[in-house]
Amino acid sequence: MREAKAFDSVTAVSPSEGRSSSGRYDMAIDPGWTIGGRPNGGYLLATMARAARSALASAEGPDHPHPVTATAHFLTSPSPGPAEVQTEVLRRGRWMSQVRARLEHRGSPSVEAVFALGRHDPDAEPWWTDLEAPPLPPMDECVRAQGVGPGGVELAIMNRVHVRLDPATAGFTAGQPSGRAEVRGWLAFADGREPDPLALLYAADSFPPATLELATLGWVPTLELTVYVRGVPAPGPLIVRQRARLVQADLVDEVCHVWDSGGRLVAQATQLAGLRVGNANPPPLLH
Repeated sequence: MREAKAFDSVTAVSPSEGRSSSGRYDMAIDPGWTIGGRPNGGYLLATMARAARSALASAEGPDHPHPVTATAHFLTSPSPGPAEVQTEVLRRGRWMSQVRARLEHRGSPSVEAVFALGRHDPDAEPWWTDLEAPPLPPMDECVRAQGVGPGGVELAIMNRVHVRLDPATAGFTAGQPSGRAEVRGWLAFADGREPDPLALLYAADSFPPATLELATLGWVPTLELTVYVRGVPAPGPLIVRQRARLVQADLVDEVCHVWDSGGRLVAQATQLAGLRVGNANPPPLLH
């Protein structure tokens, strides 16, 4: 039997035992997929999507194995250990279905999400787009994100994935941020797992905050994250570009686009996150 890849193992769920109601799934928040001891939001979202998919599979109707949209509100940041996902099938449709999911840790809600699930055509081509993958240097010429971030923050998750940043957007790694709120580069799983629609939920929240290229401003906790999965990615590393547009009132927006190895846009995401700017001076506006 083929050994499960790491991402599949850490996002695994199983029906809760000894509970009178259905739609509850046990999971374990893995310490290896954390940033500063707290789990990555995209990793949690992918795990919840597995539970949503399992709940939907238990209901009669068309098979909808792929996430199409996901919208999540992060209420608290859970610590590693046992957790539970409660699901509710909201609608079973022919083309698409909707499932609500709540991640609970130690009896308290941590993440609330709603998923639309369907089936992506792996051969679908865009009818129109104005978004092209940014040109990047080869992976071995890019800057690898290390297991320790600015300020000595432990980035355990970087031992599970390969994030290779375009040197033009990796100035913060040498203490010389560019002043442009953008990071871009390559993403691949360290164990060779190929990307799929479920993994795109993680990919859309996988890169360092774009604000690091403005200044070292500390933790950037996600408040709300919306992901659109646009297709089945081709095998090979993903191209990720993340940008911020406005930092104001201790909040920052970030927009992420993900392309597959063939240059096809396969995921989009927006999020609103907290950011303590304090007395840091803003960089000059660049055009």
